[in-house]
Amino acid sequence: MNKQQASYRQIMKATSLFGGVQVFQIIISVVRSKFVAILLGPSGMGIVGLLTSTTGLVAGLTNFGLGTSAIKNISEANATEDEQRISKVISVMRRLMWITGILGAVITLLFSPWLSQFTFGNREYTGAFIWISITLLLNQLSTGELVFLQGLRRLQDLAKANVYGSVAGLIVTIPLYYKFGVQGIVPVIIITAIITLFFSWYFAKKIKIKKTTLTNEAIMVEGKSMLVMGFMISLSGLISIVVAYLLRIFINRTGNVADVGLYNAGFTIINTYVGMIFTAMATDYYPRLSAVANSNEECNQSINQQSEIALLILAPVLIGFLVFINWAVILLYSTQFLAITGMIYWASLGIFFKAVSWAIAFVFLAKGASKLFFWNELAGNTYTLGFSLLGYHFGGLTGLGVSFLIVYLIYLIQVYFIAKIKYQFSFTSSFLKIFIIQFSLAVTSFAIVNLMDEPYTYIIGVLLIIVSGWYSYVELENRIGLKEIIQGFIQKIRNR
Repeated sequence: MNKQQASYRQIMKATSLFGGVQVFQIIISVVRSKFVAILLGPSGMGIVGLLTSTTGLVAGLTNFGLGTSAIKNISEANATEDEQRISKVISVMRRLMWITGILGAVITLLFSPWLSQFTFGNREYTGAFIWISITLLLNQLSTGELVFLQGLRRLQDLAKANVYGSVAGLIVTIPLYYKFGVQGIVPVIIITAIITLFFSWYFAKKIKIKKTTLTNEAIMVEGKSMLVMGFMISLSGLISIVVAYLLRIFINRTGNVADVGLYNAGFTIINTYVGMIFTAMATDYYPRLSAVANSNEECNQSINQQSEIALLILAPVLIGFLVFINWAVILLYSTQFLAITGMIYWASLGIFFKAVSWAIAFVFLAKGASKLFFWNELAGNTYTLGFSLLGYHFGGLTGLGVSFLIVYLIYLIQVYFIAKIKYQFSFTSSFLKIFIIQFSLAVTSFAIVNLMDEPYTYIIGVLLIIVSGWYSYVELENRIGLKEIIQGFIQKIRNR
């Protein structure tokens, strides 16, 4: 196996592991969303979205980006194989998670009346914010344990923590919503946070580390690097949260809370159900890109390889959504949610540009250019908000899908030229070939479902899915020997 093939296989290995977890979580999400859609309806889902986005905003203000920055510190400590050093970094990280988690909970508690007023236009949800303030601490502690697992490269345990938490959350969610309806929203949010913390703590506890005594000086020294790096990441993340929050407020004020629920449902399909490649990026691609950050040539190769694999996996799935979106919406939610199909049509095309732009944008973090990363994200989020407000104002939910496509096309152009100027980045001919072919198939599918009548949309659409899937298989076979991997997997099952 040559070095390039090994690199492609590493990408696929991470994608398979966390893609598998994502697929399982998608199944859980499908079941949960179906019940929630039926039991709460669009308005109930809108309330859930507004509550969680508001607490997410507070968390973005108070978590200091530790969920990202601490991974780097723990990974570096782990590479030294110095148990004392590893223990100290992890202990400091956990202490900081407690401090920032309590800070977030206290702020939510103190400002609950104003959060309710600003979010819902009244103070009826003050009690809800008081109760769910505790989740900011619980979620931050969960993040700390998951960062611990990821930093030590315990990916199997990380995957199990996510899967078990999702299953347990589902078991709790459905009965509570069935019994209490909208009144069950707050209990579900709190209990879900407790369950997530339990499983992240359970799998982290299995890893033994040396006990260490922390002084205030040690916390300052070790914590400074986490906080400094995390600050710029936190700012960019906070801006994204603010944009999403303001957009939901705008939709609620100019439209209604049902439209907020429909918006949440539509982008859950786009960002979650077809987003397993982004999970792989977050868990494996970033540290792998960081390892070769000193070489522009190797960074260039890694970005192109990640982009190729992303498109080869996502394209058939996206084309499938374009063809069968009505059935998908009914299956995932209910007929009440069919108003989001137009939004998903346009946003599905935007995912092609999002996948590639994300792969490029990670190089700014890998290079340690946190200020460049911040300004890049600030610019992107600024026009995201502008286009989204215009899109909803002029085109309603479908306009939001159009704005999503425009935003990520502009964002891809932006990050491409920044990376080209700063790090001599360029697309390879093999990537461009894959992008042109798969995107052309997607655009053709888009045209067919919007211009033709049934059953011709399904007949031609299925043919396009088959063509896209076959092309992806051929290209993956050329890169990683997919047939050999499948045969080996089958043989392993037979030998059990």
